[in-house]
Amino acid sequence: MKMPRRPIQAVTTWVKRQPPKVKAFLAVITGMAALVLLRAIVHDHDNLFVAAEAVHSIGICVLIYKLMKEKTCTGLSLKSQELTAMFLAVRLYCSFVMEYDIHTLLDMATLATTLWVIYMIRFNLKSSYMEDKDNFAMYYVVAPCAVLAVLIHPGTSHNFVNKIMWAFCVYLEAVSVLPQLRVMQNTKIVEPFTAHYVFALGVARFLSCAHWVLQVLDSRGHLLVALGHGLWPSMVLISEIVQTFILADFCYYYVKSVFGGQLVLRLPSGVV
Repeated sequence: MKMPRRPIQAVTTWVKRQPPKVKAFLAVITGMAALVLLRAIVHDHDNLFVAAEAVHSIGICVLIYKLMKEKTCTGLSLKSQELTAMFLAVRLYCSFVMEYDIHTLLDMATLATTLWVIYMIRFNLKSSYMEDKDNFAMYYVVAPCAVLAVLIHPGTSHNFVNKIMWAFCVYLEAVSVLPQLRVMQNTKIVEPFTAHYVFALGVARFLSCAHWVLQVLDSRGHLLVALGHGLWPSMVLISEIVQTFILADFCYYYVKSVFGGQLVLRLPSGVV
């Protein structure tokens, strides 16, 4: 006699059997439902951006705990950390010369911890660094982001170089996690602390995306006008959505693994 399956397991099995187009449709519907829920329970949508920064910081703290307790950086991408430090440094510069608020302080804290993680991987825990698995060429993302920033940037009254740097950090942030996903794809098995970190990034990206989408809806499109003219306003929104969808598949398998009681996440081929 077969034991009855849990509702979550039954739903997961059903979703897994669906073709890619149906899965994409379900992901969009789920995202829209989550946006509606956030709009109903969060009245000040600026809090979503602060929450995104906070969740990102929690993810960094998980990494620090892993590095200090387990004394290993196995499964971590140094290149993703370097890209993260790069876009945070550029964003900090833009914050100082263009605007200064609570986000600047949060970015300073996140940059400091990211630099510490980079130092630990490069020097203290270098023997456990999986350099052969961390084989994503950084210029594949840095160069296109730089070119795109020159072509499409804010149409505000700020200095031309500052506008390009602002656009560059927005684009680079959207793809900074790709080397980490490549490492996980190469290893196929993701240990818990790395999985928690990447999941935290996924949640942070969704909250940040929700912040922008809800701001646009609440302002009835006036926010896009305030960001400037041309393609830039749309590119800001697209960048946020791209960040979310890049991590969406991984987050699905993470949640599935957690509900299944698995400590180690095993990724099927072609997930990331």
